[in-house]
Amino acid sequence: MEDFLKEAKASSRILSTLSGADKNRILKEMAIALRSNTVDILKANALDMEDAEASNLAPSLKDRLFLDEGRVDGMAVAIEEIAALKEPVGRVLDGWVTEDGLKIEKVSVPIGVIGIIFESRPNVTSDTAALSFKSSNVCVLKGGKEAQNSNEAIAKVLQSVLKANDLPTALISLIPDASREGVAKLIKMDKYVDLIVPRGGAGLIRYVSENSTVPVVKHDKGQCHTYIDEDANVANAIAIAINAKVQRPGVCNSMETLLVDVAIAEEVLPQLKEAFDVANTELKGCARTQESIDVVRATEADYDTEYLANILNLRVVDGVNGAIEHIVRFGSGHSEAIITENITTAELFLNAIDAAAVYVNASTRFTDGGAFGFGAEVGISTNKLHARGPMGIEGLTTYKFKIYGSGQIR
Repeated sequence: MEDFLKEAKASSRILSTLSGADKNRILKEMAIALRSNTVDILKANALDMEDAEASNLAPSLKDRLFLDEGRVDGMAVAIEEIAALKEPVGRVLDGWVTEDGLKIEKVSVPIGVIGIIFESRPNVTSDTAALSFKSSNVCVLKGGKEAQNSNEAIAKVLQSVLKANDLPTALISLIPDASREGVAKLIKMDKYVDLIVPRGGAGLIRYVSENSTVPVVKHDKGQCHTYIDEDANVANAIAIAINAKVQRPGVCNSMETLLVDVAIAEEVLPQLKEAFDVANTELKGCARTQESIDVVRATEADYDTEYLANILNLRVVDGVNGAIEHIVRFGSGHSEAIITENITTAELFLNAIDAAAVYVNASTRFTDGGAFGFGAEVGISTNKLHARGPMGIEGLTTYKFKIYGSGQIR
């Protein structure tokens, strides 16, 4: 592991010499290579899917794992979109001249070597590799064992483009030891690794956060809520709620709890149940919910659970303040939404809720690097420092000060 990371660290100096134009050209070649090698990537993914069936992997994880031609093309499109973004490195963020005549520039620079630990989703391999390359960072990747064949096939394609351009494959690589022990070594290698980004289950996040000596940006659980206010457009509210839960239940920006204002609960809950029954959603609700519709009783533990499945909690709350109180207690700082036509209520919600993304009259499913216009994302940070929300190329840069003098001494 140490020799592998030494090589990664050394390769970062080579990457820092590439121009923005060269990086963009190479990224476009990577997109072409992914499309050209779709058959091989899908063969590798089929092996992972066979193993997933044999090991009874959860449906939500199998959905994340599965690749088809459309998803591979989506990976290529994401790389092309990243290539089209403005150059993130070398930008002068600020500049001034001091009383001593020193000219100071605050300039964006890459972080260095970024370790990315993720589960299930093979597209993370290409997304994070492209974002790291665009921002002149080296990435070392540790995917879940359930996607091992897919990750290796994708990494091989990207590395073939690096080789064709006389660049070291260490710029984009999978760690040599993908075991728990290998991860334990990786997160202690602060001499060579500058940032760790874990994205996966609560257990993985907790383990990395508690044991890493390398700075960590957490991609924590998505305990997302939608609140339907008494002044909501009910048709919009139902459509948004269905999308937030049903469109892709196994992802972190899907809704886990739907809150309904007591003032409209009697009217709205039956309509919601009818819509969610059509979508085969398993519903759980509070005692007040059960007075209006036939659902299983939700426990306090349910309200703290990220299902990542087509299961939804319902709770009737006392207006916007009741919704805020619930979210403060159970939210994870990921994404929260209010459905209302009352601008005063909307602004109260926007200002009171402490989350990376707060929506008015839109689905939480939009919390995504691609949907935000970032091309892709390394993760969705629930941290408050350095990066927050979908973490694109700007989240993969830091800055340094360049100071120009003419002989000044202090």
